[in-house]
Amino acid sequence: MSKPRLLIVDEPAAREAYQAALNSLGGAEAVFESRDENAIRRLREEPFDLLIARIEPPAQGFELLREGRAADPALPVILVASTSSVETATRSLRAGASDYLAQPWQPDELVAAARRLLAERRREQEHELLRRQVERPYSFDELIGTSPAMQAVYRTIEQVADSDVPVLVIGETGTGKELVARSIHRRSRRAAASFVPVDCGAIPESLLESEFFGHERGTFTGAEARRIGLLEFADGGTFFLDELGELPLLMQAKLLRTLQEKQIRRVGGREQIDVDVRIVAATGRDLEAMVATGEFRQDLYYRINVVRIDLPPLRQRGDDVGLLAEFFANRYSREMQRSQVGITPEAYQVLSQYPWPGNVRELQNVIRRALALSHKSMIGLEDLPDGLVEQAGRRSGGAARTKAGDSVAVAPAAGGFFAQRDAHVAQFEHEYLTALLRKHHGDVKSAALEAQIPRGTLYRLMKNLGLDGNQFRASAELR
Repeated sequence: MSKPRLLIVDEPAAREAYQAALNSLGGAEAVFESRDENAIRRLREEPFDLLIARIEPPAQGFELLREGRAADPALPVILVASTSSVETATRSLRAGASDYLAQPWQPDELVAAARRLLAERRREQEHELLRRQVERPYSFDELIGTSPAMQAVYRTIEQVADSDVPVLVIGETGTGKELVARSIHRRSRRAAASFVPVDCGAIPESLLESEFFGHERGTFTGAEARRIGLLEFADGGTFFLDELGELPLLMQAKLLRTLQEKQIRRVGGREQIDVDVRIVAATGRDLEAMVATGEFRQDLYYRINVVRIDLPPLRQRGDDVGLLAEFFANRYSREMQRSQVGITPEAYQVLSQYPWPGNVRELQNVIRRALALSHKSMIGLEDLPDGLVEQAGRRSGGAARTKAGDSVAVAPAAGGFFAQRDAHVAQFEHEYLTALLRKHHGDVKSAALEAQIPRGTLYRLMKNLGLDGNQFRASAELR
C-alpha cells in the first residue's frame, strides 16, 4: 500500500514542530500550506489521507473542513485551535472534525491522533477493496450468486427492466423477491422516481383500500385530513406488491380496475386521478391453484403475469451458499468493526448440506448470529445452531440399511449418486460414533469434545442412529 499523504495547513513557523512530531509515523508524506486558498486547491486536485488544519475562532478554518469533506467524504480531519475552549471544541466536532487539539499541542498527542485516524482509514479502504472483490464478480445489483438458475434470473431482469410490462416474481420466503423488484426498478427508465413496496399480508383488510388509494378528509372516524395513497405516491415509479396472494378478492377487483384505467379515486372522493405506475408483484403461493379454487381473480392474474421470474430456493443454488455465507461474514464483520472472519471447511460442509427452508434470509441470520456469539477468526461448527447441524446430518433415506453387529451394512442403492452418498455417510457416522463412544465408555461430554461437535448435536446423532451411551458404559463395566 502506498505511503499516506498528509496536508498540514498552519503558519510557516509551525512547520518544523510538525515535521519533528510526525517523523515517528514512518514514511508518511507531509505537504505544508500556509494559505487556506492554496490548501483548498490542493484538496480539490490531489488525494490526501489526513488533513491537519489550524482554526482561528470564531470562523477561520472551518471552510477547509467543508472543502476536504466535499473532495473526500471519508477524509479524517484534525482541527488545531489557537486557543483552547469548550465552545470551539464542541463546534469543531459538530462540524465533522475527526479530532480536536489546542495549542500548544503535545507531539505525542498529535502523533497518537494521526496514527489512529490513518489506521482507521486504512481499515476502511481494505474493507472497501474486500467488498468489491467479494461482490463484483458474483453480484448483480444486490443479488449474489453464480448458479445457472440465478444467471437466468439476471438475464430476465436485464431483458425486461427497461420496458413497462408487469412482472410477477415467484419464490419461497427469504429468496430475495424484493431485491429482484428493486433491481428491475433501478435499471428501468423509472429509476429516478419512487419505488413503493407494500406487503399485502401485513395491512389489515379494513385499511387496505385507504392505504392503496388514499382518502378524503372526514371520510371515516379519524380521517382528519386528506391523505394520498401508496399508488398515488408511486406515480411515475414502480409499485411493488409483495405477498400478492394475500390480497382479498375485493381489493383484487379494485386493483384490476386501476391497472386497466390508469386512474384511482380516493376513498370518499369523487375526482378520478391519473396514475402511471409499473407493477412488480411477488408471491410464494401457487396463484394458478388459487385461480382454480376462486381465491384469486383470473383476469388479474393474466394482467400481472406478463413476465414471470422464478426465483430458485437456496437449496437448489449449489455453490451460491458458500458465496453468500462469505459475503454475509464480510458484511457483518465490517458492521461489528471486526477484522475479516472466515468459515472453516467443516462449517462450509454443514451449510452446503442444510436445506435452508428460510433461504437466503435464514443464512443471513445464521451468519450474523455466529459472529455475534463468537469472537474467533473463523466460524466453526460450534458456532452454528444445533438444530441446523443436526438437520444437515439427516439423510434422505435413499438406500436400505440393516444392522450387522456394531456397523451398518448398506444394501445396494436403488437411487443415484446422492442416495448412495447418503448411505455411505450414514455408515461412516455409525462406525465413527460407535468407536468414539466405546473409547470414552459412553461419556457423551468427553466424546463430543474429541469429535469437536456440540454435545446436543452428538445426542441427536446418537438418537438418529439408534445408539445409547448406557450400552457402552455397561460393556466397559463388564470388562
